Amino acid sequence: MSQQCNHDCSSCKANCSDRKNSGDRQSMLEKLNDMSIVRNVIAILSGKGGVGKSLVTSMLAVNTQRAGLNAAILDADLTGPSIPKAFGLNGKATGSEYGLYPAVTKTGIQVMSLNLLLNNETDPVVWRGPVIAGTVKQFWSEVIWNDVDFMYVDMPPGTGDVPLTVFQSLPVKGIVVVTSPQELVTMIVEKAVNMASLMNIPVLGIVENLSYFECPDCKSRHFIFGESRLEETASKYSIPVISRIPVNPKLANACDKGAIELFEGNWLDELTESIIRRGKHGHNSDV
Repeated sequence: MSQQCNHDCSSCKANCSDRKNSGDRQSMLEKLNDMSIVRNVIAILSGKGGVGKSLVTSMLAVNTQRAGLNAAILDADLTGPSIPKAFGLNGKATGSEYGLYPAVTKTGIQVMSLNLLLNNETDPVVWRGPVIAGTVKQFWSEVIWNDVDFMYVDMPPGTGDVPLTVFQSLPVKGIVVVTSPQELVTMIVEKAVNMASLMNIPVLGIVENLSYFECPDCKSRHFIFGESRLEETASKYSIPVISRIPVNPKLANACDKGAIELFEGNWLDELTESIIRRGKHGHNSDV
């Protein structure tokens, strides 16, 4: 440890013995850009791909913005970024000597995604894990986030290197787990929940996407992917909020057309209200 050490590991790049031996998660956090303000960070996690994690991330951000708060999305799914397409963002992120500036959607949601930095959005990202993890940390430390009330981090699927990096490097105050009704997914969800528990981060809710199909004529519900076991899992881990999103072609169409900000539906209203309420009542603090 240097004699000039101020004991603030979040602003220090030195790998001294005190830093390595510290069990305090606070000491591992990356320093936010000096020009940024981010008050609450919520991670959106799924145990496997293809369950609608980016859709849920987008909808939560839209709901938050509709509630009169400033929302942002940090797209940590670098090898499969889909957030810009959902919002119709076709331009590139800009920067200055002070840092990178996120793209801003039509309703004011700030977004940083690797696709906003590539020459061609279809270019593959053939990077090894450490490079990907380092880029995610740069999205936090080098992007100038303007007065963000709630930042939603769209995580890559699984419980590997990047989710671990996010949990250790960003001040995540809660996670939302996204799943689908298949029985196999229940086991994978529990892995994600257990990872959050290991990092001492609360699970704020579970969202079951593709939960059912509602007949447009008779309004009866059909569970085409199997009966849900959502309540059982939520009860087992004392997860306070569960939400269900039906099979809905309009949602898919909105994402394809870059118009997710126009979606209509109250499926995530309770979860959004719960997240905002926790933030306003001091469960999270300014970063």
